[in-house]
This record gives sequence, C-alpha cells and structure tokens, in this order.
Amino acid sequence: MTNTATLPSVAGPGTGLGGAWRVIVLNDDHNTFDSVAIALSKTLPGVSHPQGLTIADQIHNTGQSIVWSGHLELAEHYWDLLNGFGLTLAPLEKG
Repeated sequence: MTNTATLPSVAGPGTGLGGAWRVIVLNDDHNTFDSVAIALSKTLPGVSHPQGLTIADQIHNTGQSIVWSGHLELAEHYWDLLNGFGLTLAPLEKG
C-alpha cells in the first residue's frame, strides 16, 4: 500500500489566504460613490469602474469593505494610494 502525503496549498498575493494583510475602506460622509469607484479602479488590479461602484455600495451599506488582501508590501502600497485619493481607511489588518 502506498501512502500519499498532501501538501498544504500555498496561495498567492491577493487571495486572502495564509494570513494576508487586509486593506479596508470605511464608509464616510465626504466621498461619493463615483469617487470611491474611481479610486478603486485606478488603484487595485482587476477592479473596473462598475466593480468599484458595487464595492462602494457595499461600503455604504455595511460600513466597510475589504478591498484587497495579500503581502504586506503591496497592502501598504495600495493603502497609501487609496489614502492619496482621500478614502477613509482602517489601519492595515492581518487576516
């Protein structure tokens, strides 16, 4: 009989697995849905303006949204860029 060892899967950046750092956008009273969507679509890979609007709606309705997760260096980079757009952000959080 042969025993097979299963190795744990390793996730890449942005998957939210393996203790990735989270970039969280918070609801506020000064950013419009469109300005949030623009900031997200110009900053985060793979996020279109329509997807940004969907995320903005989630932020509005729930108070926050995890918009990206992955390695610390990229999380800091995206956090800084979104902050530069004037979005209200939670401190980086390790997941």
